[in-house]
Amino acid sequence: MRELVKLVCTECGDENYHTTKNKKLHTERMEVKKYCPRLRKYTIHKEKK
Repeated sequence: MRELVKLVCTECGDENYHTTKNKKLHTERMEVKKYCPRLRKYTIHKEKK
């Protein structure tokens, strides 16, 4: 039921985080504010296609 998704930083493009989500309950793309180690600040991370 749950699928693995990758979270990509919108500013630098790095794949920093992996998580799971239930595709039946949440069909839209995930968008979370997370820490980017390359830029050393909090940025928006979006779900990769």
